[in-house]
Amino acid sequence: MLEEESDQELIESCKRGDSEAFRALFERHKDKVYSIALRYSGDTAVAEDIAQETFLKLFVGIKGFRGESAFSSWLYRLVVNSCFDQKRRVRRLIPLLDDALAMLQAHDVSALDGMVRAELREQLRTLLADLPDDQRMLLVLRYTQALSYEEIAGVFGTSTGTIASRLNRIHRMLERRLLRFAGRKDVERG
Repeated sequence: MLEEESDQELIESCKRGDSEAFRALFERHKDKVYSIALRYSGDTAVAEDIAQETFLKLFVGIKGFRGESAFSSWLYRLVVNSCFDQKRRVRRLIPLLDDALAMLQAHDVSALDGMVRAELREQLRTLLADLPDDQRMLLVLRYTQALSYEEIAGVFGTSTGTIASRLNRIHRMLERRLLRFAGRKDVERG
């Protein structure tokens, strides 16, 4: 029966102390929370810690949820904050987007092609790992979670135009750096 209730109904039940309602919310959103954490951290154990921290924050803070934004936006914000908190605690950058990097691999490649692709993957991992946390999270939310600009703007508490502008700057910067790596030294435009 709880599976059929909306998030809002479950939240109201949680506010009244219904542990089964919280369990239903957890079951409904655990995969999405874990997926974001894994794509951000690149490590299953760290992702599990982030997901656990996120649901702890949800459990503690659910009575304060006023419904002024969508529950999903609020939950994304909790995950984002948990990811950033983990980063501050551990102070290590972990590559993300392994799925995107795997697309660089071809089935029938020569040893030289394989080495070039491996080097390119490593450079891309380094570029992504060197991004500031908020830029990496923008990429995670946009490309691994397929959130719209509007949804991301809700998570970050900013306008869709700001999100579009930030993503555009990230894209241009990554393109310049990848072209530089590929030997195109003529690519020095801002």
